Amino acid sequence: MTFEEYEQIEKKRMEINIAHMQKGVIFTDLRSAYIDESVEIGEGTKIGPCVTLEGNTKIGKNVTITQNTRIKDSVIGDGTEVQSSVILESSVGCETKVGPFAYMRPNSKVGDHCKIGDFVEIKNSSFGNGSKASHLTYIGDADVGSEVNLGCGVVFVNYDGSHKYRTTVGDGAFVGCNTNLVSPVTVEEGSYIAAGSTVTTTVPKGSLCVARAKARVIEGWVARRGLIKSR
Repeated sequence: MTFEEYEQIEKKRMEINIAHMQKGVIFTDLRSAYIDESVEIGEGTKIGPCVTLEGNTKIGKNVTITQNTRIKDSVIGDGTEVQSSVILESSVGCETKVGPFAYMRPNSKVGDHCKIGDFVEIKNSSFGNGSKASHLTYIGDADVGSEVNLGCGVVFVNYDGSHKYRTTVGDGAFVGCNTNLVSPVTVEEGSYIAAGSTVTTTVPKGSLCVARAKARVIEGWVARRGLIKSR
């Protein structure tokens, strides 16, 4: 690329950003936003530095998109906040919080008033209104209902090495921390999963599933093995 060609690209980029600013979009740094000409952005939306918006992306009104976010071919609803995250070929509802450091892979649909928190990955899944996955969770090939809570470290085990399978989590379910949902499996409406469980069969509506080994305490084991460290 010649310097002249680079200048033309930069000129066009600034023209796009200025046009959005004139329509009520707020930029932290006009020169550090990278927005394709095809992107639509609503009035009152705030764009942070080093944000990239690509393809057929539509951003609603009064959205906040913070630094180092990439959104491609996706729809973001009014009043939503996206912090330092990647969203690809997906949709996010209104008044939802995404990130920081979340990763939404293609064919994911997140509803209104949801939370997709830090280090949460969602792929080819639906996530109902009011549901939350606050941190360190993988949601793959799943249909998650409304008002569901996924604890820290929940994994949807969707791949057996040959095929992908789906998991269904009903409305109002509560899935405790460090739970493995081994697909295909269904967690029915209003049920609870105890922390540390590995779930392989249907959990009936309104029930508690505890699927973990019983703790065993062997007293004096450390001393007998000679593992006590001198201080």
